[in-house]
Amino acid sequence: MEVTARLSYLHISPRKVRLVAHVLKGMDVNRALLELRVLTKRASHPLEKLLQSAIQNAVHDLGQDISRLYIKSIHIDKGPTGKRQMARAFGRSATIRKRTSHVALIVGVRGEEDARRKKIKKQVESTVRVADWQ
Repeated sequence: MEVTARLSYLHISPRKVRLVAHVLKGMDVNRALLELRVLTKRASHPLEKLLQSAIQNAVHDLGQDISRLYIKSIHIDKGPTGKRQMARAFGRSATIRKRTSHVALIVGVRGEEDARRKKIKKQVESTVRVADWQ
């Protein structure tokens, strides 16, 4: 079972958020929360709040145990870019881009994928047929 939490229009560049997200992939949620509290990146606080939201959704809605939860995947996409103008020399102007991010966090339960794979493998083995090529 998976739980998805989304954060839209985060006012941090996707490149900077991906630095933090890369650390979290595949990590247990308790360990990930500790990592986010220690990191000095600005993106760690919003991602920590998003992770806590996903954990609470899994516990409240699905009745899952926190110790079995892990971060299955985390996607950071580009949001809309706000544009500002800044005065430069000789009457020119330069564009300042205020970038935003959309974050999608998927939390899974350890052990469920293995059970599904075994079940699917058994079904596939029973349906294998031998063809006669004579």
